[in-house]
Amino acid sequence: MKRFTRKYAEFVRRPHVGPLLLVALFSRMPIGMMGFAMLMFLRESLGDFARAGTAVGVNFVVMALAAPVQGRIIDRKGPRKVLLVTGTVQPLALLGVLLCTHYRLPFFAIIALAALAGAFASPITTLTRTLWRNLFESEDDRRTAFSLDAVMIEINFTAGPAIMAFVLAAFGATAAFATAIAVVVISLVIFVSSRALGYFKPASGVQRHLLGPLTEPRLLLVFTATFGLTLCFGLLEVGYPAWGTALLMPALGGILLSLNSMGSAIGGAIFGGLHLEARIERQWAAALGLMSIPVFLHAIAPNTGTLAVLALLAGGLIAPSIAAQSVLVSRLAPAHYATEAFTWSSTAILVGLGSGVALGGTLVETVGLRPAFAIGGCVVAAMAALALSIPAVTRKS
Repeated sequence: MKRFTRKYAEFVRRPHVGPLLLVALFSRMPIGMMGFAMLMFLRESLGDFARAGTAVGVNFVVMALAAPVQGRIIDRKGPRKVLLVTGTVQPLALLGVLLCTHYRLPFFAIIALAALAGAFASPITTLTRTLWRNLFESEDDRRTAFSLDAVMIEINFTAGPAIMAFVLAAFGATAAFATAIAVVVISLVIFVSSRALGYFKPASGVQRHLLGPLTEPRLLLVFTATFGLTLCFGLLEVGYPAWGTALLMPALGGILLSLNSMGSAIGGAIFGGLHLEARIERQWAAALGLMSIPVFLHAIAPNTGTLAVLALLAGGLIAPSIAAQSVLVSRLAPAHYATEAFTWSSTAILVGLGSGVALGGTLVETVGLRPAFAIGGCVVAAMAALALSIPAVTRKS
């Protein structure tokens, strides 16, 4: 424990690292709020999880499709203009979702605005990952940075749903969604006002390929396994609220999501402090394989207490999985594709998450909640096998 503490203390004391970690924490708070808040708002307003899950899924999928376009522009021109445009359009589109639903406009209008919000979603999360790659040259430093970054994200996913659960219980689903929209605006102000943008310099005078980082076959395997992993996350994103709703305690969904994220934060902190000899591909495969066990056991959990323990255990492998995946992306992507590579990673994450939410909503309404959990466990196990097939990589700058 002292070794872990000393390693992290020395790392955080490096120039700019501590303040940038705080910026990363507060500027990414919407990622822990928006999915849950929108899902519960639309479920209450529309009356079922199927349409609510579809709308949230569309938001995530369009976000995923737009991310590489944003990444390519950022690599060539820098992030300022992209942040200005997305910071204006996204909150207005989300406000449109709220108003269209409130005034009972047709469902296709809600879908269209959810898609618009996804297309202009802020790239802050991706920019933060690129920031750590640009700030550190040593792979060990990057591994520590990505582990801490994963912990910061899980704090977002712990605090965000907990805050939304409180607002949901105290003031209702509309207030929760409106709060999440306000936080989107605040997060942009925090990021733009910080020193983070100083670490992004457009690459010039380099030859580029139309497919960008997708010309690397090993990255394609990484992104495929990432899609499967986050599809499971999407199933959990619907499964926990559905469990709470079935018990007539909708706020319980936010608590279960927070427990899952709390476990991830603990697991990420441990992973970042370990000295592991196995190559990073093996570490990733091991984390995925271990995660599949508690996820599958969700399907036979006899009560909420058992489910809460399993949510914590499954979460313990999430941050290590994301940290290992980020190290792989940073090794495989050349510098002039750095942001675009991480946006393709975000694309895999968001398509997987959105597909999982949409699939989870349909499964919950048709075959039931427990089969959705079982499918999630099987998918993660399959992705562990895929990760084992990724050839060893040679570090790239």
